[in-house]
Amino acid sequence: MNDEFLKELWGVWFLIGAALVFWMQAGFAMVEAGFSRAKNAGNIIMKNLMDFCIGTVLFIVIGFGLFLGEDTLFGLVGLPNFDIFTNYANFDWSGFVFNLVFCATTATIVSGAMAERTKFISYCIYSAVISGIIYPIEAHWTWGGGWLSKIGFHDFAGSACIHTVGGVCALIGAAMLGARIGKFTKNSEGKVTKVNAFPGHNIPIGALGVFILWFGWYGFNGAAATSLSQLGNIFVVTTIAPAVATVVCMIFTWVKYKKPDVSMCLNASLAGLVAITAPCDTVDAAGAIIIGAVAGLLVVFGVWFLDYKLRVDDPVGAVAVHMLNGIWGTIAVGLFSTNSVPGYAVSDINGNQLIGLFYGGGFSLLGIQLLGLLCIISWSAVTIFITFSIIKATIGLRASEEEELTGLDTTEHGLSSAYAGFSIMDIAGMELEENENTNVGISDYESASEEKKAASVKVVNNAVTGVMDTGMYKVVIIAKLSSYDKLRKSMNDLGVTGMTATQVMGCGIQKGTGEMYRGVEMDATLLP
Repeated sequence: MNDEFLKELWGVWFLIGAALVFWMQAGFAMVEAGFSRAKNAGNIIMKNLMDFCIGTVLFIVIGFGLFLGEDTLFGLVGLPNFDIFTNYANFDWSGFVFNLVFCATTATIVSGAMAERTKFISYCIYSAVISGIIYPIEAHWTWGGGWLSKIGFHDFAGSACIHTVGGVCALIGAAMLGARIGKFTKNSEGKVTKVNAFPGHNIPIGALGVFILWFGWYGFNGAAATSLSQLGNIFVVTTIAPAVATVVCMIFTWVKYKKPDVSMCLNASLAGLVAITAPCDTVDAAGAIIIGAVAGLLVVFGVWFLDYKLRVDDPVGAVAVHMLNGIWGTIAVGLFSTNSVPGYAVSDINGNQLIGLFYGGGFSLLGIQLLGLLCIISWSAVTIFITFSIIKATIGLRASEEEELTGLDTTEHGLSSAYAGFSIMDIAGMELEENENTNVGISDYESASEEKKAASVKVVNNAVTGVMDTGMYKVVIIAKLSSYDKLRKSMNDLGVTGMTATQVMGCGIQKGTGEMYRGVEMDATLLP
């Protein structure tokens, strides 16, 4: 085989890798939709579609130039250009497509953490900022010939440049946005007393998304390989890390929660993939095992920490998966990089080869990785905070309470349901205001106004003559929708763990006892 043919062959693989990364958009859409409630599934799909399409427009206009344009301002940014219009015959078509699909991945990570309560127009705006400004500039530092690449910072496929950036933006966005209605129970002083589980409406769809993402990750990590042996090693470690992460997560949740947690294990697979992304060309199988094992524990800790300590509501676990494991994967380069792997090419500004701490290389590479992380996180955090603050102060970041309770499919897109033939209205976790007709007890009835008497529902006891009292009762309660949340909480306090709730529009759903979702104990609740 001549060199020209090999060059063309690797060019074909590079484009196949780009196509695999594009296919990951479908995976992200399925994971986010499956882990969210049914009334928002259409909104999730729309956002995942639009972040790629909006990102394409912004990448053409400004992003590609900032990323891969001529290095300027001491390596801080590329020089914007319009070569795609003015010099199309000599344009880097493959590089444009490949880097575009990477850019879109960064934006879509934020969608999951802010799901179910974000205005669609606000999402479009901050997605454009991520694709047009935030990602291209920090990616230029590492992959566009910028200053980080010159000092030896290494991120082969994006643990820092993509996943950490997306995760940081997701954390800040979810924190500024606030939790979904009913996620946290508060006392009269406003202190959180309980975390409530909001189960995803379609875990099989979420699982399909994870498998799609895992498949696409072989292109994500492997597309830039320069030899068959290097590509083979990348495929090996890209398989080992998520597999080990999932096994470790399964064992840990089995011990901690008494049963292996399905959704957490799905997150763990993605966590292992995120963690191996930066070091996939520099670590061997032993390093991949350790990286995956830590990722499997880190994702469980991250979900718990956000819920119980930070009180940040992340419906899909995007922060735990992408930010924490993006940081871990970037640090892992400085710990486990070994020159025994094929195609090893990590060196400092003077051309001296750098090796990981645990393979005898000292702290040099680890220090460079930490410096790069600090700069990338700082840039992303400051710019996205400014972006969210401007949006919040002008058009608003969050949907109204009524829109959130009804579902964004209906209020944002005029879609009665993402599932034809089913009318979906989730009332789990609703906290509607009381009015003068919502609460009348027996002791209050005689002194109540005529309006309250007319609105109240009588309690009728029908004793059955001649039937032994077993101590088991069927209680039928007719309640207004606005009273449902108070009723559910009161029943739960009494020890009632199963309820069948029937709405005028649809079917009742009965749940059993002892159920947990992502480490949170389930109450008696009407599930979506």
